[in-house]
Amino acid sequence: MGEVDGLDWRERQRRAVRAHAAADDRRRAAERAEAAELVAEFVAEATRRGLATTRLVARDYAGRGRYRTRLTGWYIDRARTRAVDVDGRFHLLTVPGGLWARLLGAEPRPSPPPLIVGEGGRDGESVPLRTLLARRLDAGDGWP
Repeated sequence: MGEVDGLDWRERQRRAVRAHAAADDRRRAAERAEAAELVAEFVAEATRRGLATTRLVARDYAGRGRYRTRLTGWYIDRARTRAVDVDGRFHLLTVPGGLWARLLGAEPRPSPPPLIVGEGGRDGESVPLRTLLARRLDAGDGWP
């Protein structure tokens, strides 16, 4: 095997790695788009049903402190750590916390909604986003 064969092999490997990365990027983008569509449909249906919104509260990373936010929307899990605001943005309601957040309120940033909520988490519990949103709609205003 000569030097040319070695270069060809390395180039083929680089191309294969780039092709796999591009395919993974396309898959993730498609999942994000599908999840965003589910969230948009949820907001439209919740609004159509007149599902009451609430002022969303964030918790610190340790789960002890509670912080006001400017967000209004619907919690989608019973732990109240995930929510959808009235503008159709998905939020993880955990923040660093601290004195400024206590005084002025916290500003959790929206994040791309996952198709599977909790996937890869330590507790092993994962739920399809579609299921969480459907449960929330079915519970109506009787959500705890």
